[in-house]
Amino acid sequence: MSRRSFELVPTVDDLTYVREHFAVPGRTAVVMTMGALHDGHAALVRTAREHVGRDGFVVVTVFVNPLQFGKGEDLDRYPRTLEADLKVAEQAGADVVFAPAVEEVYPGGEPQVRISAGPMGERLEGASRPGHFDGMLTVVAKLLHLTRPDVAFFGQKDAQQLALIRRMVRDLNFGVEIVGVPTVREDDGLALSSRNRYLSPQERRTALALSRALFAGRDRHAAQEALRARAREVPSTRARAEALSAIGESRAAADAHAVAKAVPGGPSAVRAAARLVLDEAARLDPPLVLDYLALVDPSDFTEIGDDFTGEAVLAVAAKVGGTRLIDNIPLTFGAAS
Repeated sequence: MSRRSFELVPTVDDLTYVREHFAVPGRTAVVMTMGALHDGHAALVRTAREHVGRDGFVVVTVFVNPLQFGKGEDLDRYPRTLEADLKVAEQAGADVVFAPAVEEVYPGGEPQVRISAGPMGERLEGASRPGHFDGMLTVVAKLLHLTRPDVAFFGQKDAQQLALIRRMVRDLNFGVEIVGVPTVREDDGLALSSRNRYLSPQERRTALALSRALFAGRDRHAAQEALRARAREVPSTRARAEALSAIGESRAAADAHAVAKAVPGGPSAVRAAARLVLDEAARLDPPLVLDYLALVDPSDFTEIGDDFTGEAVLAVAAKVGGTRLIDNIPLTFGAAS
């Protein structure tokens, strides 16, 4: 196998052979997928290649993990497009695609010992899909052992998944770096997902409400933070407002008063702005059926209060027709003075 060849690796033995006989002077990176690769996956692979460089080794895994699908979910319906996936992976810079059968990953049937996602895995996605994160972490742990990477890349669109993987790696002392890659979106804002192909044209129009809601919350937050920044920069005291009023500058006085009362961007206002968009989408045909809208601390995925400062995640999940979609954006509250 020459240095620049591209290979499909279907078995654990083949993967072991590649790892032992492919002389790799650089670092090894892995991108884990369930197939049906799109531009978002390609961005992960390109980022991995850039990260490890020409001398590095990039493995893409393609495995539809049955452990993370609950009763009534779309395991059988989930798209399987291996031939197309191989082209995407190769063009994006992968060296190997590891695409095992279920029997290769779980040779004795479903594993008796699994990783528990703990309390964080029971919130939001975990509450909607019981056991999902236990199954996800179990296969991620197994694939990390099999591929033995120095660094692994995951999309930020699955923010709770990314947070749990980081926690697992830290808590269980995995010797691997975890890197999150920003969400890739269509031109109209819809986050790329393998499940988008299930949407009819009418359903897709409704589905745009997810990203529109997030952007509405982001815009409300940005406006509040801009006002807060002015409050830091402009000496807008009651005396200044009264002085402006005395010389007839009523509009300037009102502005000074507003800036003087400016407070950090409030999480409640951000939630309200996003929910307004989602409530409107619930009246469309077909309607958007909201699962959750949450503004959370990414360290544990608990809801934040109005006095919160630091990094946060605004997350949404909903069904349109028979398709369940998720999306999120990061926000920062209370920038330093």
